Amino acid sequence: MSAKTAEAVRAFRERIGVPGLVDVHTHFMPERVLDKVWEYFDAVGPLTGVEWPITYRHEEEQRVALLREFGVRAFTAMLYPHKPAMAAWLNSWSADFAARTPDCLHTATFFPEDGVREYVGQAVAAGARVFKAHLQVGGYDPNDDRLDPVWGLLAEAGIPTVVHCGSGPVPGKHTGPEPIARLLARHPRLPLIVAHMGMPEYADFLDLADRYSEVRLDTTMAFTDFSEQFSGFPPQDRGRLADLGDRILLGTDFPNIPYPYEHQLDALERLGLGDPWLRAVCHDNGARLFHLDR
Repeated sequence: MSAKTAEAVRAFRERIGVPGLVDVHTHFMPERVLDKVWEYFDAVGPLTGVEWPITYRHEEEQRVALLREFGVRAFTAMLYPHKPAMAAWLNSWSADFAARTPDCLHTATFFPEDGVREYVGQAVAAGARVFKAHLQVGGYDPNDDRLDPVWGLLAEAGIPTVVHCGSGPVPGKHTGPEPIARLLARHPRLPLIVAHMGMPEYADFLDLADRYSEVRLDTTMAFTDFSEQFSGFPPQDRGRLADLGDRILLGTDFPNIPYPYEHQLDALERLGLGDPWLRAVCHDNGARLFHLDR
């Protein structure tokens, strides 16, 4: 299947005219943590009523090789804690992973806990280029007072954070647009990337992107046949995707996807927004955000 996917992705890249893909939402993490994540997806059917078979359940080295075979020029190691005293350890692992994987953007994370400002500062000093916050899994409010200096630091440094803040696939206590709206009201220059296009509250998160120039959205799993079954993108808002075409970024959720990698690209192409839009989303916006051509 990987050879067929690699050929399909190559054909897509050549068709729209990009040298590679920039995928801002891929997952690499310590093996024992990833095993727990896969256990969750194996059991997600009873939670959501939808089976979620993982297409790329491979060893780390093979997963990196696959992304390179697909022509992914830069990707991330989205990782996240679900409890205190975990984030700093994850950041140490991801710094090592980035050092031995030069095409991976050095990724870090955090949790509302004592010492969070210090270890986030250490990650920034060590060269972190993107952070991940998962409000659903972490079960925390992004407006927790302990995180306020973190958001201020990231806003000042201009380092984006990919935030799982939408209420899909199942709502959390602090998911939805309202907590993020309060956060942005205090930190309007904060560079946030709304994961999954804010699924299922698409329109609300598009509104926030209209209001705040540093808010972006990633395409992770949006528009695919899988997601359209239970969280379809509203057709009346399709034109807004074109209007915000410079602030939408390719994300896929590799390897934790229940379909081949190329299906995310096919789903974007069938929106019918044209090759310039696809070039921006799949390469140019990410390359510009992360200064890949310097």
